[in-house]
Amino acid sequence: MNSSKFFIGGIIGGVANFLLGWLVWGMLLMNFMKEHSSEASKAVMRADDDVIWWALIVANLFAGFLLSYILKKAAVSSASAGASTGAVVGLLISASINCFNYAFMNLSDTTAMLTDMAASLVVTAIVGGIIGWYFGMGKKAA
Repeated sequence: MNSSKFFIGGIIGGVANFLLGWLVWGMLLMNFMKEHSSEASKAVMRADDDVIWWALIVANLFAGFLLSYILKKAAVSSASAGASTGAVVGLLISASINCFNYAFMNLSDTTAMLTDMAASLVVTAIVGGIIGWYFGMGKKAA
């Protein structure tokens, strides 16, 4: 595996994931998700001023590196292949986490769960497309 491509792809993916997460969950879905959250969930959420930024940044970088690793192992070298693989990865990871959370915790209703899964699919497809585009840079078309 080309470690520099993996590393740069992970950083690019982490930054893209951070920005898209802010746009999708922090702006577009924020009120919707609050309406479909339990009181227990609202009680444990940090206020915007209390967010632990280093942990948020590290979490997004880990997500970027995970997707970069998967796409590199899958020999993805185009935006379309990265987007389709990213969509599947995003859906499966999100579905797993959301179903575990729904089974064990009183955080939200099924509407929020399904919305989060759809949003994750879209965001991870875009991030995968960006990483796939980067991996394909400099390669000659067949």
